[in-house]
Amino acid sequence: MTLRLGIPKGSLQESTIQLFARAGFNVYVSSRSYFPTIDDPEIECTLIRAQEMARYVVDDAVDAGLTGQDWIAEHHAATGESVVTIGDLIYSKQSFRKVRWVLAVPEGSAYQTPKDLEGATISTELVRATQSYFAKLGISVNVEFSWGATEVKPPRLADAIVEATETGSTLRANHLRIIDTVLESNPQLIASQRAVDDPWKREKLDNIALLLKAAIEAQGRVGLMLNVERDNLENLLQLLPALQKPTISPLSDPNWVAISSILEEHAVRELIPKLKAHGGQGIVEYPLNKIVL
Repeated sequence: MTLRLGIPKGSLQESTIQLFARAGFNVYVSSRSYFPTIDDPEIECTLIRAQEMARYVVDDAVDAGLTGQDWIAEHHAATGESVVTIGDLIYSKQSFRKVRWVLAVPEGSAYQTPKDLEGATISTELVRATQSYFAKLGISVNVEFSWGATEVKPPRLADAIVEATETGSTLRANHLRIIDTVLESNPQLIASQRAVDDPWKREKLDNIALLLKAAIEAQGRVGLMLNVERDNLENLLQLLPALQKPTISPLSDPNWVAISSILEEHAVRELIPKLKAHGGQGIVEYPLNKIVL
């Protein structure tokens, strides 16, 4: 049996392939093919644009795929059709955080709130979700589809835009000011109801989601091991942050113990000298591929 999996083509493609690699799946993409290979004989991959993923999952063209909450919401607003979410995965093309779709206007404009845009023209790729956002607020606007370069359209080609941003730097560079957040989005592992109803495919999807989440949890974290005399243990533990609680194991010498912990990588350079000063010995830092919570 085979699971047909959609890999998002475009801005999420590279970060998705890197995430799968950390999860233990090596995906190989050819510039000449829309069918990547993967080192799991039970999975068949197809490159599909994130904007279309929900449609093809609903239509059972693929069993499952990865796409953002934004494009799931856009598909639902357009068709009323729903997909099944298997895993909520917070990663993006630049970082491991959510993307915001924001309502932005020119810096010097008089628009201060969404209500000020009554009767205005809004340019965006996320047309249906934007229409739904303004409809819920009871504001009548004209929402136009943007084929790209949306940031340059105000004020001549549109009064405002709804655009995705991680840091806001592109909007600021184009002299735009954010006045509201339309929705937040991060990738989801989604599946069709038919795939979910198949016991083998559901188990396969759950296992993939588990490994992807474990790879995300490990991002930016490292493991740390060290030895310390029991007399110094309590003072040293006060310095040591941990994912939950550090593991403490006895050594062959009853006066010594071994400590194992997980911590944020950025904290290590300041922490190791302090641990050494408080009696830590044999300190080893090591990378992590996955953390299963």
